[in-house]
Amino acid sequence: MSQSILLLDYTREQLQELMTSWGQPAYRGKQIYEWLHKFLVTDPQQMTNLPKTLRERLASETYINPLELILQVDDARGETRKALFRLPDGATIEVVLMLYNKRRTVCISTQVGCGIGCPFCATGQGGLTRNLSPGEIIAQVHWFERWLREANSDSEGLVVERPTRVTNIVVMGMGEPLANYEATMQALRAIADPKTFALSARNITLSTVGLIPKIEQLAEEDLPVRLAVSLHAPTDRLRNKLVPINKRYHLPKLIHALVRYQEKTNRRVTFEYAMMRGINDSVEQAELLADLLAPIRKAHVNLIPLNPTPGSPYQPSSEEAVRRFQAILERAGITTTVRLRRGVEISAGCGQLRQAVQQPEVLKFIRE
Repeated sequence: MSQSILLLDYTREQLQELMTSWGQPAYRGKQIYEWLHKFLVTDPQQMTNLPKTLRERLASETYINPLELILQVDDARGETRKALFRLPDGATIEVVLMLYNKRRTVCISTQVGCGIGCPFCATGQGGLTRNLSPGEIIAQVHWFERWLREANSDSEGLVVERPTRVTNIVVMGMGEPLANYEATMQALRAIADPKTFALSARNITLSTVGLIPKIEQLAEEDLPVRLAVSLHAPTDRLRNKLVPINKRYHLPKLIHALVRYQEKTNRRVTFEYAMMRGINDSVEQAELLADLLAPIRKAHVNLIPLNPTPGSPYQPSSEEAVRRFQAILERAGITTTVRLRRGVEISAGCGQLRQAVQQPEVLKFIRE
């Protein structure tokens, strides 16, 4: 790509500085920022209140959309769409749009791959390639927002009345968001900017495996996003195997950090618990989890029947085991929901579609 500047990487203030360095009035940066984040243009020629010479320079030296669609698949119920994108350097990432009644939720990625190494996760199995830039994170939301804003409906695919817009964002795609802290926070601030994209920060949920220093930093931010912790085990012995970062940030330290987070922010913390048959779904483990979360005020547990990767020894718990586990937590006073399994047939679990394009037999099954 000949253009070297991804405009979505720039904050409003940085665009003003760029325009000043180009000999333009600083307010041109504000105008460009509005075109990018409010009107979601992808071509500088659409920025009609800019001088022609400036639009031409933007077209020759910058670009707006870093995403090239490789593959897009919808589930049979018309509720989930998963897209695999190629970035300018050839790296690939996944993004998912999920429809829940009146909610249109986009699940976004923050890294190419992931360095945490959870053995049940397709992304973790592939390792970390690099962090995404702020603009590469923002572009994922913009992609589906443009589609939702369009008035015409697909002849087949997702069942949704348009025009509409994204209502929720979950930062639960590829990567550990807090390991790419600055870029992730810049992207979320742009999405929550009340003057442009204007999605409420309270409709954004950020998921982490529990990087304690970054949780402490997040508590100091004035951006009230919701925090979810990928827990998956009630003991250090098991969590060390399922979430290897636990060897550095043991469960007692993590729970203590989350208590401090609540004291600082007064926000509820959600815990994600992927239910794996015969591994973490016993009655004893449910009771241990209830004890572990006792210090957390208004803790909420989201039980997630696992979306397995092909050939993996990690398989989803039975419905009976999930309900039994849920009942034990609720008897302990912990509110619990069971997440609907979405997009199993289209490999909607994190990293699965990206993995599948490297396995033709799996990809053929998905497309059929």
